[in-house]
Parts: sequence; structure tokens; C-alpha cells
Amino acid sequence: MKNNRHSDIQFKSPQEIKAYQEARLAEELVYLDLHSKFYHQMFQKEKIDIAKIKTIEDLRHLPVTTKTDLQLHNEEFICVNREEIIDYVTTSGTLGDPVTVALTESDLDRLAYNEYLSFTTTGCTNRDIMQLMVTLDRRFMAGLAYYMGARELGAGVVRVGNGIPELQWDTIHRIQPTFCMAIPFFLTKLVEYAETHNIDYKNCSIKKAICIGESLRNPDFTLNTMGRRIHEKWPELLLLSTYASTEMQSSFTECPACQGGHLQPELIIVEFLDDNNQPVAEGEAGEVTITTLGVRGMPLLRFKTGDLCYHHTTPCSCGRNTIRLSSVLGRKGQMIKYKGTTLYPPALYDILDNIPGVKNYVIEVYTNELGTDEIVIRVGTDTRTEAFSKQIKDLFRAKVRVAPTIQFESVEYISKIQMPQMCRKAIKFIDLR
Repeated sequence: MKNNRHSDIQFKSPQEIKAYQEARLAEELVYLDLHSKFYHQMFQKEKIDIAKIKTIEDLRHLPVTTKTDLQLHNEEFICVNREEIIDYVTTSGTLGDPVTVALTESDLDRLAYNEYLSFTTTGCTNRDIMQLMVTLDRRFMAGLAYYMGARELGAGVVRVGNGIPELQWDTIHRIQPTFCMAIPFFLTKLVEYAETHNIDYKNCSIKKAICIGESLRNPDFTLNTMGRRIHEKWPELLLLSTYASTEMQSSFTECPACQGGHLQPELIIVEFLDDNNQPVAEGEAGEVTITTLGVRGMPLLRFKTGDLCYHHTTPCSCGRNTIRLSSVLGRKGQMIKYKGTTLYPPALYDILDNIPGVKNYVIEVYTNELGTDEIVIRVGTDTRTEAFSKQIKDLFRAKVRVAPTIQFESVEYISKIQMPQMCRKAIKFIDLR
């Protein structure tokens, strides 16, 4: 990987970027045919001549790969001998059990390089110090990637992990980090702790937060409710998003223009597909579908992530000419059809995050006796009155035209549901269908 780096490709013309990616695609198809049992069998079964797949547009002649494929045929995706695998991680699966992803030495180098590119996209340099507010353990790829990427950048790193606001603020005071990796919701907890303990957080050393796991922006790039809540409390903090998945082993990260996450053309090809696996036009929501470049352990071809996004091809003010992704509109598998209205969980989160008195919540969706979707929102609050329930329902009617069932619970009870044992991030959506 280190010998094939071409970081300036993101600043080339769209035509040069496309030609570069198509040359890399031809190499990847040969590698898959030679080393991947799953894809070799697929090419044979579908009578595919990979030599005829010359352009990104030609990809539509190939079948897509799903997370169910990964789960059912996990071993068949591995392209190397077992002794070449040096790291194993897992990600959630569609069939209940986690999906295993195996990485080689070169894959870890690629992972570090990806985050190096992400950090340079955000404007970070080797003069920065990163406070890592996510876990490095629990088979979690992202925390390891951020740590290695910061090392590749030459930046300092302080590994605090998730939670424990007191330790986070003690570290900020002692080490003076300049940026952090964090989940947006946790930033609100940091602010609450600082206000309670008279910490002058607005003048602390951290000036930038690169956020994962939750959206900060609406599709038009304005801050959503969570983003506004953080910005109004801490306007000195530059909020940037990075979007990734374990399977793609790459990320799409915002530059300071905050106009979407940038594609890294060296590492991944991205398509945006409709329900029939056909490309959608710019301005239409499509499922993010990726083809990895340079992954040796478990490379993927036309892998459907399940995430729905808009994409943008206009040049960015930062000088990059790469495709940019909007925030995730929702996961395809989490689409809710409720009383004639199509909803995705992020739209519901945005409403709940904007209601004073709602401390935390879990959204449950199940199939009722009529065979249709039903929504119950369990709200952690100290205000358990009929009037507050009506207020919440009225806000839902105003925003999305329908009102779910509201059940009040203690804040402590919801916290336990959100963070069960072995969980790496807070659960806010439970699908019981």
C-alpha cells in the first residue's frame, strides 16, 4: 500500500479521478477472481468475463453483495492464508450474529493511511494532539483506525476511551489536546459535566471534534438538532463528521467547508443504487454501495452497506473534486411504514433531541396484529404527565404528520437498555419486526 499512494488524486479533475479508479478496478477484479472463493464462483455462475468490466458504469452488470452474503459465506470471502491474518474485528449482522472481518498487515497499513487522509481532510496536522473518546477494544475497528491514523499523521494521541466525563476533562486539562474523536451525544454530556463543575470548556484546548456514529447535519448540510444543541453551547468547537463501516475499511470525512464527506478515490469506489440496484441521479437518495480498492484480506465488490445518502459531484471549495456524501438519511433495513408515512429513525431522533425534558429514549418498532408497523417510544424523563405526552405527540404530528405511542420510563432504566453488556455504542433503535 505504501508504494502505491497517490494522495493528490483527490485534487485532480473528475475525469482523471475516474480513469485512475477504473485502472485500479481492473486490478481488483483479477485479484478477486484469483483469491476469493465467493467472487470466483459468482463470476463463473453468472458467466461474467471480468475483462469486459472496464468502466465504473460497467459495474452495474455485476451482482451486488449483501451483509447476508458476508454472514452466510464468511470464510469464502477471505483471500489469504490464515497465517497472514493479524487482526479480527466484527460488525453487526442481519441474521443476529456479528459478522467477522479479517485484516492482513497491508490492510492495517491501508486503514492507517485512510485515517491519515481523513485527518488531513479535516485540516489536522502533526502539530495536533488527538483525544480518543471511543474504545480501542471490543473488536471495534474504528478506534484502532483513528489511533493508527493519528500515528501516520505524526500527531500526538491520548487514549481515554469512551465515557467518564471526569477523566476526559482531567485529560484535557493535563495534556491540552487540540481535537477529539467522539460520538456527538457524548459531547453534550461533556458540556453538562463542565457546566455542573464550573469548567471553562469554551476556552479549553480542544477546538475541533470529529464525530462518528450519529449525524450532525441535515441533507442540506445545515446542523440538525443534535448539531445545533452542541454548537449553541460550544460555538468555538468546529464540528466535523466522518462516515464509515467496518466492511468498507474506509471513510468519508468532511473538510472544514462542511459540505459532505469526501470520497478517497485511492481506497474505494462508491455507487448509489435504488431498490433495483440501478444508479440514482444526483439529488435522489440511494443506497451506498462500495467496491474496495487495495484490501487484501476480505475485499468486497459492489457491497450494499444498507445506508441511504444523497451524493454530490460539484467541486468543493477545499479544492477536492471527489464525490461527497450527505449525512445518512437512514438504514434501508430500518425503514418504517407507519400509518401511510415512510420514516427512518434519524428523523425521529431529531425530533426527540429537540424536546426539553427528554433525557434519553429508545424507539421500538414491531409488527402489530394487523401486520403493519407500530412504533413505541420509551422516553426517559422526570416529567411523566399526560400534558408532556401530548406535547411530544403534537411535535411528531407537526414534523412527520404521525404520532407514535409514548411510554415514560426512568432515565436510569433507559440508560440500561441503551448500553447492554458487550455493547460498543448506545442503542436508540430496536427493531422487533
